[in-house]
Amino acid sequence: MSGNITLTMIKPDAVRKNQIGPILKMMNEAGFRIRGMKYTRLSKEQAEAFYAVHRGKPFYESLVEFMTSGPIVAAMLEKEDAVTAFRELIGATNPANAAPGTIRALFAESVQNNAVHGSDSDENAVIESDFFFSKVERF
Repeated sequence: MSGNITLTMIKPDAVRKNQIGPILKMMNEAGFRIRGMKYTRLSKEQAEAFYAVHRGKPFYESLVEFMTSGPIVAAMLEKEDAVTAFRELIGATNPANAAPGTIRALFAESVQNNAVHGSDSDENAVIESDFFFSKVERF
C-alpha cells in the first residue's frame, strides 16, 4: 500500500469551526478514498509521541498544546501517489502562502492552526497510519 496512502488529521481548529464535512467533501471530490477514519482526542502523551520528530524545536510545546485542545478527525486516505496529491490539495503550511482553492487557503487560520495535517513522505504516511489505525480498522 506504500505510495498509495497518506494520513490526515482534521485539526482542533477546523473541528471547532464545524468544517469536518466541507473538508472531507474536498478530499472525496479530489479522488481520495477513506480507508480508515476516527473522531478522537489526543492525550498529551499521544501528541508528544506523534510529533516526537519536532521535540526541541521552538514550536513543539505549543503544537502539542494545540493538538490536545479539542477533538480531531484522523483519516487514512488512499489514492495513487497519495502523499504528493494530498499535499497539493491541502496547500502550504502557512495559509497566507497556500494556493487559492486549497484546504488551507479556505479553512486555515495560521501556520499552527492550519486546519489539516498531511503526511510529508510515503514512509511517514505508513508510520502515521499505524499510529492511529490497527489492521482491523482499515478497509
